[in-house]
Amino acid sequence: MGGTMNGLFTDGFARRALLEAVLVGALCGPVGVHVLLRRLPFFTIAMGHATFPGVVLAALLGLNLYLGTWVFGAVVVVVIALLGAREQVDETSAIGVALAGAFALGVLLLSAQAGFSKDLTAYLVGSIITVQPADLAATAIAGVAVLAVLAVLHKELVFAAFDRAGAAAAGYRVLALDLAFLLLLEVALVTAIPAVGVILSVALIVAPAAAARLWTDRLGTTMALAAAFGVASGVAGLAISQRWQIAAGACIVLVAAGLFALSLLIAPRYGLAARLRWEAGGEVSALSRQPRR
Repeated sequence: MGGTMNGLFTDGFARRALLEAVLVGALCGPVGVHVLLRRLPFFTIAMGHATFPGVVLAALLGLNLYLGTWVFGAVVVVVIALLGAREQVDETSAIGVALAGAFALGVLLLSAQAGFSKDLTAYLVGSIITVQPADLAATAIAGVAVLAVLAVLHKELVFAAFDRAGAAAAGYRVLALDLAFLLLLEVALVTAIPAVGVILSVALIVAPAAAARLWTDRLGTTMALAAAFGVASGVAGLAISQRWQIAAGACIVLVAAGLFALSLLIAPRYGLAARLRWEAGGEVSALSRQPRR
C-alpha cells in the first residue's frame, strides 16, 4: 500500500495536494462536531452559497477569490447573528432572508457584468491539484488558528450548544459565542474550498463528524475520530482520483460519505449491527424471564 501511495504522489503538485487534503480533513472534522451539536448542517450549506457575492466581487476587483469569500462571509455571519439576537425576528427567518439575499446579490453582480467570463468552477467544486505553497501555508495557519480557538472556548461553546438559556444565566455572552463559532465555521468553509469547493465543503465538514458520533459518546474522542476520518477521506479520495484520473473533490466527499455509511452499519456503539444484537439480546432476555409451565 505504501509503495502504491508513493507511486501516486511522485509529482510536486500531487504531494502538495496530499498535504492540503490532510490539513483540510484535520480541520473540518472537529468543526463538524460543533456543527452537529448546534444542529447547523443546513445552515452550513446555505452559508456556503451566501459567500457567492464575495467571490464575484473579488474576481471583478482582481483580488484573491478566497480572501473576498471570507470577508463577505464574515459580514453575512455578523448580520445573521445580530438579526437572530432580536426577539422580534425569528432566528430561522433571519437566516433565510440574509442568506438568500446574499446569494441573490451575487447573481445580480454577475449578470450586470457584460462579457464577464471568469471561470468559477474551481470555487464551486474545488481544484486541489492546483494548490500552491502559499495555499498550503494559508490552510495551515487557518487550521491552527481555528483549532486553537475551539480548544480555548471548548467548554463555553459546548455549554451554549446544549443549553443556551443556562449558559446565559451562568453569565456567558451567548451572542458572542454564537458569533465566534459562526466565524470559525466560515473560516473552515473557505479553507475547504480549494480541496472540495463550496458546494461539497459541507459534506467534508459534516460527514466525518457524523460518522465519529456513531462510535463513541465522549466528545473529545468524537472530535479526534472526526479529524481522523476527515484526513482518511482526503487521502483516500485523492488517491482514487489520481489512480483513475477523476474529480478529486467529488472522490474525497464520496469517501467521507462511504465512511459514514460504513460506520452506520458496523459502529459498535450506535451502528445497525450493534442495534440488531441489542434487540436480539433483549428478546432472548425476555424469553428467559417467561414463567415455565
